[in-house]
Amino acid sequence: MQLQNAILELDGHSLITSQLISQHNAEVGSTVGAEELTEHAAKLALILDLAYQAFEKRQPAATIVDRLALRLHELRKQARPEVWQQLIPLAQQHRVSEHLMQDPFTRWSFEKPRGYSGDASLLDIYYKHSSADEIVSSSTPLGREIYAYTSDAASSEAGRERRTILAKTVDETARRKPEAEVLAIACGHLREAELSDALATGGLKRWIGLDQDPVSVAIVNRDVSAGCVEAVEGSVRGLLRRAYDLGTFDLVYASGLYDYLPRAVGVRLLQRVMELVKPGGEFLFANFSDEITTDGYMETFMDWPLILRSADDMWDIIKSSVDMNHVDAEVYYGANRNIVYGKIRKRP
Repeated sequence: MQLQNAILELDGHSLITSQLISQHNAEVGSTVGAEELTEHAAKLALILDLAYQAFEKRQPAATIVDRLALRLHELRKQARPEVWQQLIPLAQQHRVSEHLMQDPFTRWSFEKPRGYSGDASLLDIYYKHSSADEIVSSSTPLGREIYAYTSDAASSEAGRERRTILAKTVDETARRKPEAEVLAIACGHLREAELSDALATGGLKRWIGLDQDPVSVAIVNRDVSAGCVEAVEGSVRGLLRRAYDLGTFDLVYASGLYDYLPRAVGVRLLQRVMELVKPGGEFLFANFSDEITTDGYMETFMDWPLILRSADDMWDIIKSSVDMNHVDAEVYYGANRNIVYGKIRKRP
């Protein structure tokens, strides 16, 4: 099975480039004055020089990157979005990146071997999944030392918890509805299937994974042996156009997709998804929250920008998408509040 040479066609929603997100984050028509840019560029240069000097002095990598990430987070908060967007390439060109790129997590995200941000192999790296062992072990000693920090940062912990929450939600659905049918939108490698008791015990009728990346689709169909699991190629655009005959489901979920969807697209997708949810069924979606503190590091050295949301933002999407008289909904945070979840149940 050929997994490496597939041609990807970005639809602007399902597969995301940093350029698309930066267009969303920066206000159209806004200008940045030279004095304002110079002031923030000087602050950035000091932050990066201090990190570089610490690496040269062989200080503990975890301390260096933790301090760097916090300082970048604070600078990101201080700068207007238009200014911050101009600081990102300055950071990426700084000599400290020679140290940071030794981290397999940071390097994979920045180089984008699959052609887009947040690909399923990147998730495998912070899941500490066995499929990523060679990527990690082939890194330099400094790279592995940095990875020990970045893979255990709060945002990475939240990502691993999200995987567990997805598996538990599938299992809860199977207990509530025998022969349950499940749809995962932008499924990636569907690693949550490895944690599902319902899948292991034959409690599901079908579990469909939809993803625009043909490599991810091929890996799911190769690695998940359960006969009820099938991954198929499909995009957000195709869903919105009703291009797929998928049927209806007891559970539909989108675990990382909303991190990349502007509000208008997120609302349209939720409206469409609820057509796929059976009466009594649920839709679960997750979004990295605006409380994370690794955002500055992710957007600079990892070149991995996200659309961060608060609980209020999640409620706004839900209430703008559905008639609240016909659903039950809740919004909640994960354990460390780095990811926020929205769940909508269609009343019978």
